[in-house]
Amino acid sequence: MKARFSALDGHSGIAYRRGVSTRIPLLLLPGLLNDARLWHHQVAALAGIAEGRVPDLSLDDSMAAIAARVLAAAPERFALAGLSMGGYVCFEIMRQAPERVLRLALFDTSARAEAPEQERRRRGLMSLTRSSAPDRFRGVTPRLMPQILHPDHLDEGGGGELGQLVTDMAMAVGREGFLRQQTAILGRPDSRPGLGAIRVPVLVAVGEADAMTPPFLSEEIAAGIPGAALHRVPRSGHLPPLENPPVVNALMRDWLPG
Repeated sequence: MKARFSALDGHSGIAYRRGVSTRIPLLLLPGLLNDARLWHHQVAALAGIAEGRVPDLSLDDSMAAIAARVLAAAPERFALAGLSMGGYVCFEIMRQAPERVLRLALFDTSARAEAPEQERRRRGLMSLTRSSAPDRFRGVTPRLMPQILHPDHLDEGGGGELGQLVTDMAMAVGREGFLRQQTAILGRPDSRPGLGAIRVPVLVAVGEADAMTPPFLSEEIAAGIPGAALHRVPRSGHLPPLENPPVVNALMRDWLPG
């Protein structure tokens, strides 16, 4: 099983470059309907100290399989960061191979399993997606943007430059990738019982105006992990790596060694 990686630094392929490097390997896991572009500011800003890679998380329909695919192509040890669904995969990696993770960053995510009301809405959306023609899939519509992005990043139509990027990423993941991701999200376990066992340096951050994974969920994660620090990212909704790159870059630079 091999994972596909982005080519943000001019290299492409399914595995990491071999050879000696002083940079720490850094896996950056995107959220639902996001691709490598979610993390492009961080890959560039941290290039001097970290070799960032963004796996494709749209190929499998369970957290266990997604994590196993990522681990199969990863270096022996690495720093790990994830946003939203990417955070769910981080928790699964910590279950499967905690000894390989050097440090952990969790953005705008939750350690909880799916709540019944969330499950009902998610299954309804999946049913609607399956019943619609494939060419009608739009991923993220303008009316959903206020739930994703901070008001400062929206224009009168609910879009704006960042809104267009969010839409483009969703269309790149596509209908079938979306359904696989949603199936994986539905089946995720409750990760709260394992929080206290995490012993690596942990960064927890959340957009101050995140409506999708509200800050109290990040507060819960930080409270459950010994030594974890919680940071609220200003002028950000659900996607701080895109909405406020300077703050996220600084947080991650402080979190990484070197």
